[in-house]
Amino acid sequence: MFYQIGRVVMRFLTHILYHVEVRGKEKLPLDRGYIVCSNHRSNYDPVFLGIHTKPQLNFMAKEELFHNPIVRVVIRALGAFPVKRGKGDTSAIDHAEQLIRNGRVLAMFPEGTRSKDGKPLRPKSGAAVVASQTKADVIPAAIYFQGKLHFRSRVIVSFGDIISNEQLHITGKSPREIKEASNLIMQKIIEQLDRCEREEQND
Repeated sequence: MFYQIGRVVMRFLTHILYHVEVRGKEKLPLDRGYIVCSNHRSNYDPVFLGIHTKPQLNFMAKEELFHNPIVRVVIRALGAFPVKRGKGDTSAIDHAEQLIRNGRVLAMFPEGTRSKDGKPLRPKSGAAVVASQTKADVIPAAIYFQGKLHFRSRVIVSFGDIISNEQLHITGKSPREIKEASNLIMQKIIEQLDRCEREEQND
């Protein structure tokens, strides 16, 4: 209930602050758990992804955000859980896997941090690791806007076609397979970004 109310409020505020266009949300399954993987442009990205999706998105959030007791209560209620960045946080991975097995939707930013200039960064392995453990499918998503995010920026949120777990070709825990799967996920995100940019230029 808290999540649903929060989403309605944030949708209202977001459409005052920005001009948001969402594409491809009909591609999001409603009957199972999976992973949404997106590029990372701003602190507002979880809101851009979550306000128009019917299933609740559950995000990994940097541990530092949970140090503030008020923020901790709010973001936990909105489905976030902490991860210690750069420390191989296995408890966060375990929690993510349990969410998917329970039919929930996990949202991740494979780059691991925001891109300051909008150019995609090299992906981390977290999303591929979770996919390998849960056999979950992945949906690539792109958050596109020109320059820096500002009042009334035009923001395009585009969800791509499902990457089935079989397409990731992860047969075990081979580091090479995980790396190749991570690169495939990032490549599909980049394809979505490129499509958004072409369509923006043609408008």
